[in-house]
Amino acid sequence: MKTYRLPNTDLEVSRIAHGCMTLGGPWNSPTAAADTRAQAERVISAALDHGINFFDHADIYSRGKSESVFGDVLQDMPGVRQRIVIQTKCSIRFRGDPHADDPGRYDFSYEHIVSSVEGSLRRLRIDTIDILLLHRPDALMEPAEIARAFSELHSSGKVRYFGVSNFNVGQMAMLQKHIDQPLVANQLELNVLHNDLINDGVVVNIEGDNYSGATGILDYCRLHDILVQAWSPVAQGHIINPPENADARVRMAAGAIEHMAEAKGVSREAIALAWLLRHPAPIQPIIGTTNVERIAASAQADEVELTRSEWYSLFIAGRGGPLP
Repeated sequence: MKTYRLPNTDLEVSRIAHGCMTLGGPWNSPTAAADTRAQAERVISAALDHGINFFDHADIYSRGKSESVFGDVLQDMPGVRQRIVIQTKCSIRFRGDPHADDPGRYDFSYEHIVSSVEGSLRRLRIDTIDILLLHRPDALMEPAEIARAFSELHSSGKVRYFGVSNFNVGQMAMLQKHIDQPLVANQLELNVLHNDLINDGVVVNIEGDNYSGATGILDYCRLHDILVQAWSPVAQGHIINPPENADARVRMAAGAIEHMAEAKGVSREAIALAWLLRHPAPIQPIIGTTNVERIAASAQADEVELTRSEWYSLFIAGRGGPLP
C-alpha cells in the first residue's frame, strides 16, 4: 500500500488506517474472551499483510479491552511496534465514572488527559503513543490546561504528536493558539452519504443547504496541514449492503457504488474508500472491520483511481440530487 509522510511529523503512514473500536469484543463484558484475542491477532496480521501500518484506538473502546488485546497481540509480534503507528484518543467519560451519579461527559482536564494516556500506555504495553487525539470537544475546555497536559506528555516522551477529533474550525484555532505542538490530525465522520465536509464547499450562498457544523473544516485542515481522518468511511456498511428499509438516497449511493465496482472489477468497499482517497486534502479512511475478507476488499482502494467524472457521480448520488 502506498504511504505518505504525515505533515509536521516524521511518521510515514499508510493511506488507509485500521480502527480498533471493536477489537476487544463486547463492551459489556468485563474481560476479553480467548477467541476475541485470536480474532484480534488475525485482524492485525491481515492489516499488516495488506500494508496498513496505522492503528487507531481510544481509551473507551470496548471499555479499554481493545487496547489491552492489541497490546497482548503486539507482545507476540517481535519488531512490529517499530513498523507501525499507534494513535489513541481520550476525553469521553462514561456515566458513573468514577461516582455513581456522574453523568456521561467529555473531560479535557489536565488530570484526565494525563491519567488517560497513562492508562492507554499500560494497556497497549508500549512506552510511547505516536499520536494522541482529543476525542470529542469538551464544552468546558480550558486551552491552557490542555497545553499543560500536552507539554508534560510530550516532554516525558509519552506522546509524540497531538491532534483532535470532531472539532470545528474555531475549536482547532483556539486550541492551536495555546499549545506549542502542531495539531496533526482531525478525525471526522465522512463518507459518500455523510458528505457535509465536502458539500460545505459547493453550497456557499445556497439558502437552506449548508450544514453549519461543517463550515470551513476541510479547508482549514488543508490550509494548516492537518490530516483529515474519516471515521465510518462506508457509513456502517449501508453503502456496501444497504438495509431493507434504506431510504432513496442510501439506495442511490449504494447502487452507484455497486455499478462502478462491477465496471472496474473491484470490491464495493474499494470504490467507497477510493472516493475519499481521490480528494486532495488528503483524507485517510479508518476502516473498522474485524472481517479479514473485508480488510482485503478495502485495501483494493489503494489501486483504484477515480476520474473527476466518476468522483462527482458518486458525490451527486450521495447528496441525493444534482449540484447547485
